[in-house]
Amino acid sequence: MENFIELDSSYIEEAAQLYREAFSSEPWNDDWSDKKTLIEYIKEVSGAYNALNFGLLIDGKLAAISLGGIRHWWEGPNYNIDEFCVSKELQGKGIGSHFLTLIENEVTKRGVAGIFLQTNIDKPSFKFYAKNGFTNLEKHVSLFKSIKSRQKNKC
Repeated sequence: MENFIELDSSYIEEAAQLYREAFSSEPWNDDWSDKKTLIEYIKEVSGAYNALNFGLLIDGKLAAISLGGIRHWWEGPNYNIDEFCVSKELQGKGIGSHFLTLIENEVTKRGVAGIFLQTNIDKPSFKFYAKNGFTNLEKHVSLFKSIKSRQKNKC
């Protein structure tokens, strides 16, 4: 049995566990072994201003999450997905595409003009999102500057 829900704070722990399982192995290999940091991250992403978080329960268990929020833009409000994942054992079975359709239907009812997200071009998620109608914003660039080593030198 399946249930599409809007997540609230009671799902933080379960969402964090699902997120860790989805991103701790290939192809991501993210190190979310520090549970406190992981919980704080999930709280930050899911609790931002205008947060809108969805979950897909299958047989009462959280099988997929979409953490994000409504962002107002000149073209109309967008649902910005900050984090999206499907349980590792359910990946490749159409659950993610189905979940995205449920999300799109729900945010359309709320007057959202588009859905925005970022992913790595060299990961399977890029092809997954393209398959589901997302287009590459080729002129859009995400930038990052690591300052971790600079912090160590000051201590």
